[in-house]
Amino acid sequence: MTEWWRGGVIYQVYPRSFQDSNGDGVGDLAGIIDRLDHIASLGVDCIWLSPLTQSPQADMGYDVSDYVQVDPLFGTLQDFDLLIEKAHALGLKVIMDQVVSHTSSLHPWFLESAFSRDNAKADWYVWADANPDGTPPNNWLSVFGGSAWEWHTARKQYYLHNFLTSQPDLNFHNPAVQDAVIEVMRFWLDRGLDGFRLDTVNYYFHDAKLRSNPPLAELNGKPATNPYDMQSHKFSKSQPENMDWLRKVRALLNDYPGTTTVGEVGDDERGLELMKQYTSGSDLLHMCYSFDFLGPKFSAAHFRSKVEAFFADGATGWPCWSFSNHDVIRHMTRWTPFSVSSADLSRQAIALMLTLKGSAGLYQGEELGLPEADILFEELTDPRGKRFWPEDKGRDGCRTPMPWQHNLAHAGFTHGKPWLPVKHAAVALSVDLQEADPNSSLHYYRQILAWRKNHPALKTGDIAFFDCDEPVLAYTRTDGNKDLVCVFNLSAEARTVTVGGVEPALEPVSHNAELSGTTLTLGPNGFAILPAPAGEGSVRYQG
Repeated sequence: MTEWWRGGVIYQVYPRSFQDSNGDGVGDLAGIIDRLDHIASLGVDCIWLSPLTQSPQADMGYDVSDYVQVDPLFGTLQDFDLLIEKAHALGLKVIMDQVVSHTSSLHPWFLESAFSRDNAKADWYVWADANPDGTPPNNWLSVFGGSAWEWHTARKQYYLHNFLTSQPDLNFHNPAVQDAVIEVMRFWLDRGLDGFRLDTVNYYFHDAKLRSNPPLAELNGKPATNPYDMQSHKFSKSQPENMDWLRKVRALLNDYPGTTTVGEVGDDERGLELMKQYTSGSDLLHMCYSFDFLGPKFSAAHFRSKVEAFFADGATGWPCWSFSNHDVIRHMTRWTPFSVSSADLSRQAIALMLTLKGSAGLYQGEELGLPEADILFEELTDPRGKRFWPEDKGRDGCRTPMPWQHNLAHAGFTHGKPWLPVKHAAVALSVDLQEADPNSSLHYYRQILAWRKNHPALKTGDIAFFDCDEPVLAYTRTDGNKDLVCVFNLSAEARTVTVGGVEPALEPVSHNAELSGTTLTLGPNGFAILPAPAGEGSVRYQG
């Protein structure tokens, strides 16, 4: 079976915010099924479903209390099966979040583990004695603030939680835990699922000696908004034992031809390095993404350095690049300072994503050019936002509901009260308005995704960068027969670039670009894609 995922395009659905079918204000599986035609019309290859399994929803489903049940908030297992069936009928693969570095504190595994120190699951979680003075065993911190250790009175020990106190970490040093997680994954694969997005894939193992983390030297003594960002997480995550575990996961997936894995690497210091490690060869994960392109940096040097570093030294791994997802400020807002027109920025972002070497991850609403929603404190649901407001407003701003019809209450997302508000800026970009506008972002997404399918070099071909000054990013993609020369002006001011060896016509997905002889003029956020005989194209720009 072909490696459909290599160079494929994955569309992330955040179920809470996609479509509500029953008026409770929360999106659900039936709503997703109703909107599958929209996703299929984009021309993507796969849907990634954020957490659907049973959960008390303290962290919006990333705190699982039953791995093999759909949370009633979203529907039933039968709804899940129907979604898989209809998506497959439309030619769409489906993967889902697998959140197994930690569980909810309400999971039966944890309830049993916490009961005593000598029960069957006593060491399924990470327990440790207090120091003689009662303090936690080391200095590890939680992503959501405070110590990563919580005292449990029944066991008279601390347990580890990298996130909320209600999200205790599983102990992957215990083979029984690994076996149980494999069986969870097998349950979903047997239902026809096409793979998993593996949440916090580098958090599975901790240092067995519980050594304290050193400070992060780069801070130079300056405090961060979140103290978690003041440590170098040398011992609390990203441990070498993870490699053998990932091999077990891949061995399972190999029993189900055509399935895939996408690992989320959360490590600001070593993200790209771990992406390469976790996907190298053919016995680890299929793909990984890190947060390298999910931050504020928007420069030719940044994009080039990350792509070149990933593929350096004959690397055999595979990236899944993304610019937005459910954890970060939407790129249409992050990168606004580098643009004068949101429409131009939207087109440039997707063109860049789809021409870089790797697979592409799109987040619901990107096709509409949605900006980050401005959420008020009283509207917050995200525990991170509540903890670190206002310096860090949390993740609710990128999780607001999809706007479908501008003239309906809540833009057609629900006929009840939505769990997060639908803001005016989103309503103005509703699907129905963009369907009616042939020049909309939505139509451009469809155009470029369809165009890309006709250029195999963009899925698996090699990439080579030209030496250009900022703000011009230029590279070729080649399949050995013909090149595509890709040139991007990553700024809000026009630039003139010299090209050579290219055919005298721009590809139709080019934008804000004019070619006259060897002179290529790129307007604000303009970009051009030009065919060229293999190895003959050139780009020169000196700022």
